[in-house]
Amino acid sequence: MDAKLQTFIVSDMHLSEAQEVDPKRPLWMAYKRREFFIDDDFVRFLDYIQEQADEPIELILNGDIFDFDNVTTLPDDRKHVDWLERIRGLGSEEWKSEFKMKVIIEHHPRWFEALGDFIRNGHRVIFVVGNHDLELYWPAVQRLICQALGVDVSSSLLEEGARNPQEAAPHDPDKRLYTNDPLVFCNWFYLSGDDTYVSHGHQYDPNCAVHDPINPLIEVHGKPRVRLPFGDLAARYMLNGMGFFNPHQSENYIMSGAAYVRFFFKHMLRTQPLLIWTWFWGAYATLWISLRTHWVQAMRDPLLVDDKVRSIAMRSRAAPSMVRKLNAVHVPSATNNPFRIARELWLDRAFLLLVALFLAWQVVLHINIAWPISPLWVFVPLGLFMLPYVAYASSVKPTVFETPLLSEKRAELIYKITGMRRVVFGHTHQPKCEQVGRVTLYNGGFWSQAFADPECTIRLGVQTFVRIQPNPNGEGRTAELCEWKAAAEKPCRPLCSEAGTPAEIQAA
Repeated sequence: MDAKLQTFIVSDMHLSEAQEVDPKRPLWMAYKRREFFIDDDFVRFLDYIQEQADEPIELILNGDIFDFDNVTTLPDDRKHVDWLERIRGLGSEEWKSEFKMKVIIEHHPRWFEALGDFIRNGHRVIFVVGNHDLELYWPAVQRLICQALGVDVSSSLLEEGARNPQEAAPHDPDKRLYTNDPLVFCNWFYLSGDDTYVSHGHQYDPNCAVHDPINPLIEVHGKPRVRLPFGDLAARYMLNGMGFFNPHQSENYIMSGAAYVRFFFKHMLRTQPLLIWTWFWGAYATLWISLRTHWVQAMRDPLLVDDKVRSIAMRSRAAPSMVRKLNAVHVPSATNNPFRIARELWLDRAFLLLVALFLAWQVVLHINIAWPISPLWVFVPLGLFMLPYVAYASSVKPTVFETPLLSEKRAELIYKITGMRRVVFGHTHQPKCEQVGRVTLYNGGFWSQAFADPECTIRLGVQTFVRIQPNPNGEGRTAELCEWKAAAEKPCRPLCSEAGTPAEIQAA
């Protein structure tokens, strides 16, 4: 059965709300306007793969399909919405996540309608949770998606279903568990057939790694919420307030100091003159909340530990022992090192600049006691202090995707744990196909609209996906990375495959 399975893997659609045009700030979050929605492209994609397939299809939506971090719409009743949520978007409590999911569904009806038809045609859909859609964990959010798709899914697919040990299966920790439900939600990974390990990849990125994906909830002020990693908090509290930067491509918001200055004078001087203040308090809020929530104990019910692991294993088509071992392979969160995330937020340079200003002023004040001089002399010591400051600032490099998600050591561990010789990630938005040790690594790229300019005229990248299909001889399956051009006469173009390919595809 697995040898005949045809699988398509798509990631990083970042479905969010539609942004209305602001006459005072016409370029504000322009990338979120309806005219740039990818819904029609996805509908044509589903039609195409169904036309090409003779057997039921396994469609894996590999993380960041929804972007809860980018939704800033608020409910009419704001009694339980704090001041920070009112200006940067709701938090990750269950009812707030459910509200954001309703907004996404309301703004993308065609997407949900087409996916629902796809499932009713006899195909399967697997949602693998990414870092921007961690709030899929909530049962209420999963039910809402099922309703929007018109799909009746057994309660064993929801987290609360883990409370029924009979649903979960035998107690052999090394036996793979299976479910054939048409719609499945997986905590962070999925095993496709007997050959492919699929994960969004954020668990191997220190800035976005979830502390405990088996138990992602924490309790803050007596209320359960999903613990969000540092990278997502930065997207919420910084980028949501700096709407001229497109968060769907790191080059849009990770720049040099000189590039930031040029960008500010070109796009933001008249519409957001207090950008520095917006950045500073947003960065401080990100740092504070990251550290505060990082050390909170995860919510665990000791009576349900094994049942929860078996539930995750069943939905991921894995063995319970695999779940525990794969959880141990994850990289530690960047929040373990507060100085690292302060550097990532530029707060270290802000602090050193304030120290330089303070010391320069103190020099002038002390000289002025014995010899009255003009306050303008402050620029002399400041210039001297700025020399080491500039040297330090230029030496600090961003750590976003600093190291590959899959090292040879990690690839070997995944192979030994799962037996899979193929790994498929998303997350980085960089389509890739390469050999890493004994494992073939694919990165499915991204589908969300990314532009090099706030006017949204220069498109970055192309829509890509991974296709895994049976070999003609009936033995095993072969994978390939493909480009999708919905408007083209031949919309699917292979970029690379396991038969010998370029190491990395940089789709421009």
